[in-house]
Amino acid sequence: MNHSWEKLRGWWQTRYHRSSIQMILSQSFTAVAVIGMVFLGLALFFRFTAATNKQVAENSQRVLAQVNLNLDNYLRSMMRISDTAYYQVLKDADLDTEDIMPQMELLYETNRDAMVSIAVFNQEGELVKAAPFEKLKNSVRPQDEEWFLTAMDRIENLHFSTAHVQNLFVDPDYRYHWVVSLSRQVELIRSGRTESGVLLVDMSFGGIEQICKNVDLPRKGGYLYLIDDSGEIIYHPRQQLINSGIIQENNLQAASYSDGTHSEKFQHQLRQVTVKTAGYTGWKLVAVMPVEGVMDNYGQLLLFFLFVVLFSIFLLVFVNLRLSEWITRPVKKLDEAVRQLEAGAEEADVEVRGPHEIEHLAHSIRSMVSTMRHLMDDIIQQEQQKRRSELDVLQAQINPHFLYNTLDSVVWMTENNRTQDAVLMITSLARFFRISLSRGSNIIPVADELEHVRHYLVIQKMRYKNKFSANFIVEDGVEKLFTIKLIQQPILENAIYHGMAFADGDGEITIHAFRDGDDVLIDVTDNGPGMPEEVVEHLLEPGAHKGGTKGGSGIGLQNVHRRIQLTFGEDYGLMITSEPDAGTTVRTRIPAVDAEMARRFREEGET
Repeated sequence: MNHSWEKLRGWWQTRYHRSSIQMILSQSFTAVAVIGMVFLGLALFFRFTAATNKQVAENSQRVLAQVNLNLDNYLRSMMRISDTAYYQVLKDADLDTEDIMPQMELLYETNRDAMVSIAVFNQEGELVKAAPFEKLKNSVRPQDEEWFLTAMDRIENLHFSTAHVQNLFVDPDYRYHWVVSLSRQVELIRSGRTESGVLLVDMSFGGIEQICKNVDLPRKGGYLYLIDDSGEIIYHPRQQLINSGIIQENNLQAASYSDGTHSEKFQHQLRQVTVKTAGYTGWKLVAVMPVEGVMDNYGQLLLFFLFVVLFSIFLLVFVNLRLSEWITRPVKKLDEAVRQLEAGAEEADVEVRGPHEIEHLAHSIRSMVSTMRHLMDDIIQQEQQKRRSELDVLQAQINPHFLYNTLDSVVWMTENNRTQDAVLMITSLARFFRISLSRGSNIIPVADELEHVRHYLVIQKMRYKNKFSANFIVEDGVEKLFTIKLIQQPILENAIYHGMAFADGDGEITIHAFRDGDDVLIDVTDNGPGMPEEVVEHLLEPGAHKGGTKGGSGIGLQNVHRRIQLTFGEDYGLMITSEPDAGTTVRTRIPAVDAEMARRFREEGET
């Protein structure tokens, strides 16, 4: 979590630093306005949704109240039929002497649209009278039916069954009727004797179905069903699918709901359930409306809300861009002037009109630029003088002992009549110093530097009586490039004094100059005794071997390394590799400087 937060924070900071003030202002204003609009819109939308849901619940309750009233009237009519049959037909009639069949047929014919049959059974379940049917099926045992048993247990009470197919009677038309049975225990009189019986009125289920079916619920996808007090379904618009197990209903849970509106989640669907209990029967009317259906009812509202939000965002973006542009125009102009100055422009328009703070900042920048230009000019002059002085000091550290020893060798050769050797040594010495002067230029061709090295080696070989040999390996094209003068002599001087002076047998020095990409490498390798690694690591450190190398020229490897870096940068200089009894290699790395680059280096050195 912390890592994700830090990553998001880093991304935001990067985005913030890369954005302009105008963009930040416009985005901030737009974001604040849009967030406010969205929150206000959502608050209004949810409030409207809650009010609408409440209104839908109230409408559902009103619908259920009307359905309950219709159902109550229907059930009352069935109860009146049962009361009429009992109190006006059966109550005082002696079944052995009186024929009640005409009255029952009349009662049936009067209410045939609402009922399927009316029948009377004795306490053994034998049929006494029935209309319009006359005969029971042989396989039927009425005394085992639920409506019969319940009626016998509830004296003077009415019992309504659930919807079922009535298959008690022999129907000449072979029809099967869906009915709801209304049964009650009655007293039958036979020859003055009273016995118990059951009056059965089979109501047409179509009447109940018609009452529940023609209901206009306030939401699309809603439906209504009817259950008894135990949760068993009496009517459902998808009764056949439920009976076949294709779909399910939450009827058992609905049986436990009190009257009113409830929210439930059934089969991953949120639903609004409104319950109303019917009188007399304890049945419950259940209206189910899917919550998802609210989006259908709110479609136009959502479209209107989205249109208003999008149009407002477009308008806000346009206004905020114009407003932020007007606010940040002086800052952008000032930023452009500063960028021009950063790019090296001599002059830039820092005259900015705007708020007091911006004008004050512009005035301060003008003063700062003027002061910085003077300071930069002074610093450049001081750095150039410092660099020139340091190079002059490093180059001036030529050990006079080399000149003294060479001239002493010339005197000795002259006294011993070695005139030709003396002439050769003096000639090499003259050319050595001619190249050293190089007309005052510090940048010379690589060819001149190698020529200078050759004359130096001629003198040293004569002094050391040809104790060592020197080999030159120069890659084509390298001699036409340029280098700093007098950077190889100190290296060879150290190779002779510390390598050849202590070499066993014939000494050998190899000078190898070659290209390495955009650089030039000059390796000076000797077969002397070498040095330990810990000594090599400190050779180029400042302060090591103070006072010069013993017997060396006095310039030393440190001075050469420093001169190269002062001229070409920290990426260039010397690198020393050596192992005891394996010799030493000093590598010089300088850039591949052509004639044009050499001219610029000379001009910088003279200024």
